[in-house]
Formats: sequence, C-alpha cells, structure tokens
Amino acid sequence: MSELSDIKVTDRFSLTGKAFVITGGARGIGFATAKAIAQLGGSVALIDVLDKPVDEFDTLTKRFNVKASYQRADITDQKSLETAFDESVKAMGGQIHGGVCGAGININQPLIEADWDYSLKLLQVNLMGTYWTAKLIAKHLAETKTPGSIVCIASLSGQGIHIPVQDAAIYNASKAGIKGMMGPLAVELGKYGIRINSVSPGAIHSPMTASLEQDAPQLLKWFKDAAPVQRMGVPEDITPTICLLLSDAGAFTTGADMVITGGIHAGRNDFVLPGEGAQWLQSATK
Repeated sequence: MSELSDIKVTDRFSLTGKAFVITGGARGIGFATAKAIAQLGGSVALIDVLDKPVDEFDTLTKRFNVKASYQRADITDQKSLETAFDESVKAMGGQIHGGVCGAGININQPLIEADWDYSLKLLQVNLMGTYWTAKLIAKHLAETKTPGSIVCIASLSGQGIHIPVQDAAIYNASKAGIKGMMGPLAVELGKYGIRINSVSPGAIHSPMTASLEQDAPQLLKWFKDAAPVQRMGVPEDITPTICLLLSDAGAFTTGADMVITGGIHAGRNDFVLPGEGAQWLQSATK
C-alpha cells in the first residue's frame, strides 16, 4: 500500500505551515497566487519592482491567519534581488518551502523596429530573473534540507504557436526559454527533494494586458474569439494549478509545463475558409 493511500485527497492540497516567495507578486497572476496560497494556509513573501502591492495585500494576514511580507526589488539587479530574497526569508521566520517565479514584462515590436535596450531588459526580467530566482529558492531549500517546489510562469507564447496579430518574437523566446529550463532543472534538483515545473497561461485579463484594450484591441478580440472556451482567462483560472504544483498533491510532478490557455494551444476558432469554401461549409452544415 502507498503511504499516501490513507491521506484524504483534500489534505494533500493544504499549504498550512508552509511559506513561499513570489516574484511579480504585487498584482495580476502574482498577487492572485499569493491570495490562493493564503487561502490554503500558506504564508507569502512578495517581491516586485512596484512601490507597493494592491491594497488587498494588507488584508491577507488578518483574513487567513498567515504571514505576509512585501519587498521592493529590481529583478534585473543581482544585489537588489538577493537582498529582497534574504529579507523575505527572514520575514517568513527563516524557512520557505518553495516559490513562484512570476516577474515578467511584455513587448510588441516587429523585428526591424526592435529596440536593443528594451529587448535586453525583457530577457533580463523574464529569463534571467526567473533563472536566478529559481536558483535562490533551490539553494535555500538544499542548504536547509527542505523538500520543496518551484513554479515558473511561462506562457502560451512560448509554445511555438504563431499569434497572427502580435509581433513578439523576443517575448516568445523568453517564455520558451523558461519552459526549456524545466527538464534539466528537474533532473538537477530532484536529488534534493525539489520539484520544479512551469505553467503556461494563455491570454489572461491582468495589468499586463489592460493597455491592449486601447493599444491593440484586435489582439484582445483574437484571444477571445480564437479560444475554444470563447473568453479570455482571469488570474484565478491559473492559480489552482500553481497551488497544485506547490502542494503535496503535485508530489509526483516535476519537469512539466502545464498549459492553461482556454484551449487555444489545441485548436483555434479563427480559421475561416475563403470564398466558395466558406459558402460550401455553411450550406453543408445547415
């Protein structure tokens, strides 16, 4: 018999008594993840470049009886990130049990119009920031001999899927890089009892996509119309999977990429046959 056979499945999702560092935690998917962890009994240490997180952050401790801290840091600066990480661990009582590497920025620029500095910054935030945060978490877990879990936020854009109304090759590359790290790091960290996985969201309503309503409404329309579920996602569509991976419910999952896109990765609703082909399809389906 498995040692897990007598444990209630709901108990395996509990994060009570555990603590997690979350980069990009001030808002969007990052803060939604912090809230979800707190709902499951876990404490959260948020790191972000913003001066402060959303106002709801101040309610987490009282509502869920957990620890909650916030550190401001520039994830592209090694000293800034490492100082914030150390302070976050202290705020959690000196021990964490994993984390979420969620800091990220986006860009929409054709290659021939690309800006060197901003392209480099995107890679530093999305790829190097994720890699170094994972390193800090893994190093802490290994040194304290604590089994744990790391979740990195990749993207539908890292799946090699062409989004026809978006020029974001450098962003796609950064997210594909995150996905590509999972297998090697899972093998490397397994001996320490550390699991690492990525989550690849599709189009999610968040501060990152809010500007698209004015700047690129055609992109938002494509995301909605193309998804088999016929809508964009919200952060709360992503957080249950992140919590699964952080919890003992995900104890046998490592090196994986969990794709949560409303089905766009599987097939899209935006394909229309031109001319006579469209007319034939309409008549054949009446």
